[in-house]
Amino acid sequence: MNAPLIRVMVVDDSSVVRQLVQQLLAETVDIRVIGTAPDPVFALRKMNQEWPDVILLDIEMPRMDGITFLKQIMATRPTPVVMCSSRAEDGNGVAAAALAAGAVSVIARPQLGVRDFLHEAVAELACAIRAAVQAGPAARVLAAAAPRSNAPAAHMRPVKAGSEEMLHHDGWMSGLQRYSADAVLNPPGPEDGPRPVTARIVAIAASTGGPQALERVLGRLGPGCPGVVVVQHMPQRFTRSFAERLHRLSGAEVREAEHQDMVLPGRVLIAPGGKHLVVRRDGLQYYVETLDGPLVSRHKPSADVLFRSLAKAAGGNAVGIIMTGMGDDGAHGLKEMAACGGATYAQDEASSVVFGMPKEAIQLGGVGDVIALENISAVIEQYASR
Repeated sequence: MNAPLIRVMVVDDSSVVRQLVQQLLAETVDIRVIGTAPDPVFALRKMNQEWPDVILLDIEMPRMDGITFLKQIMATRPTPVVMCSSRAEDGNGVAAAALAAGAVSVIARPQLGVRDFLHEAVAELACAIRAAVQAGPAARVLAAAAPRSNAPAAHMRPVKAGSEEMLHHDGWMSGLQRYSADAVLNPPGPEDGPRPVTARIVAIAASTGGPQALERVLGRLGPGCPGVVVVQHMPQRFTRSFAERLHRLSGAEVREAEHQDMVLPGRVLIAPGGKHLVVRRDGLQYYVETLDGPLVSRHKPSADVLFRSLAKAAGGNAVGIIMTGMGDDGAHGLKEMAACGGATYAQDEASSVVFGMPKEAIQLGGVGDVIALENISAVIEQYASR
């Protein structure tokens, strides 16, 4: 029995965009555009006749801007929304406002060459729509609870095409070989030298829904928390400002990781976009390396790479947490951490925007405990050195 079609409403003041998106999505087998509108007011009239499963929404439009419309939708009839706009391209905070208001993802399109872009990005657009329809009630809860943010969008697509940097939504790739952590790191095994007895180090991985979830988690940490390293799937132009945003919210020091940064209590290091983050140990000290290399589990940075490196460097002193996200990045690495004696956790389905990464990790057998988003900060704090 075939799955029901995903019904999409396209709201964009450009007639070219509306027509082309409708034409391109008509070629998919599971998505149907049920209507288009040049502005939110006209869109609402159509939607009241047939409500869509997903709304594809521009930002700058006459009569009402897209973010105002998004807020109204989330307040009256919450519906998954994918923002697609040229306003989101330069990291000016507009994409962050869309995520904070409840958008599931944001796709940045160029101001020029829109036709070529949409032809190239149709697979990404379709993936974003499919991911949006999977987003559960947690997406709306996060949107309501999260403070207004200047953080970048987690799923903005680099405009550059024809290379590994042209990511589909959430890093899903087509036509490229899939690599495991073997492409960057050797299989896990203890590093030479004594391992510290009490120093804990925490690794977190997140993707779809991660920016808002990380705000909730890191915003509750204090200066005495254990050292934390984070992989959030995000293009490289935006991880620094994302880390700066988190630093303003958190009681811990949060910053984008640089090569050979020390991992210290009270410090959170965010993997830079476009680089793998690897934890090493020198005697009793942990530090990180930022490495180039192929996409691993379709991502760079990859949670599988981070988790494996932590299994090797910290063994039983490592704590791994896999949070909301689409795909399976981190599932194998988390299992390697568990095999080396580390404590491992997965965010539960009820509080995940997309229960993809946690589900895969649970099914693979690498998760020791499943916890709600609200409890993750407390779990991290319990591993602080006393």
